[in-house]
Amino acid sequence: MRLAVIGAGQIVADFLPHVANVPGLELAAIYGRPPRLQHLEELQERFGIERVFTDLDECLADPSVDTVWVAVPNSLHFEVSRKALEAGKHVICEKPFVLQERELQELRRLATARDLILIEAITTQYLANYRWIKEHLDLVGRIKVIQSDYSQYSSRYHAFREGTVLPAFDPAQGGGALMDLGIYAIHFVVGLLGRPKRVSYTANVQRGVDTSGVLILDYGETTAVCVCAKDSDGPIRSKIQGEDGWIVADGSPNVLPSLSYATRGGEPERIDLTKYPHRMVEEFREFERIIREHDTTERDRRLDHSADVLSVLTIAREGLA
Repeated sequence: MRLAVIGAGQIVADFLPHVANVPGLELAAIYGRPPRLQHLEELQERFGIERVFTDLDECLADPSVDTVWVAVPNSLHFEVSRKALEAGKHVICEKPFVLQERELQELRRLATARDLILIEAITTQYLANYRWIKEHLDLVGRIKVIQSDYSQYSSRYHAFREGTVLPAFDPAQGGGALMDLGIYAIHFVVGLLGRPKRVSYTANVQRGVDTSGVLILDYGETTAVCVCAKDSDGPIRSKIQGEDGWIVADGSPNVLPSLSYATRGGEPERIDLTKYPHRMVEEFREFERIIREHDTTERDRRLDHSADVLSVLTIAREGLA
């Protein structure tokens, strides 16, 4: 997988030091805006990236690139992903995939027509501890309640309170607590139970954006609650309660550093299957495999899941409006 990194923000800086843990991944190029050229060249030198681009079309036209990682602001995901698919590149797109369901449908049609891989980068789905949960749900029996909490006082919240609206708090750019943090909890729940029957979202709204809120997913016999906040801190964990036991995942749903579980009347046991030092390694190892093997079956399965998540987000945001 010869990768062009589209973007040079914090998530890129977080992951690049761990590329060596992804066999088969080669850093062919990085793209960023012209004012970021010095930063791009610093990343190039530090991580051995072959080429630097400040023109997106030139980057996408590079024949040495077969895959792009879209790591730009949320509002640009659709446009950049579409251009990459039209250029014949496989696309790994950061969460949230896109902002509108019709956008995902268009990207999916393009990827299918051109026989390309299109996939959402969402760490939750690929973590070893999350896979363990999926494989051992029967331990808890019939699931009654799931709760996933991700609250983290944003480093940009003070500026927002003072009147400066940065992308993280701009609803037009896909900002807000639900799109930034709640999406991980949604992936956690929907990955286990699928698309819910009903969705409702009650939020604290300031200047048109949800700074925190509570999302309820109704599955009939199971109720899932997702709490997300960028305006306050709180305990971060996810828990699954069933008639025969429970599972608790410590930490945020995009990391899940450890688990504990117990059957009814039994003693709790701890589980940690984490192998790698960074949460993104496992997803990129799987992306490399999917692209190398041209696994369109897995592509389609993952796209179905992303569509279910986007449906939840759409209904929640419509209710917010």
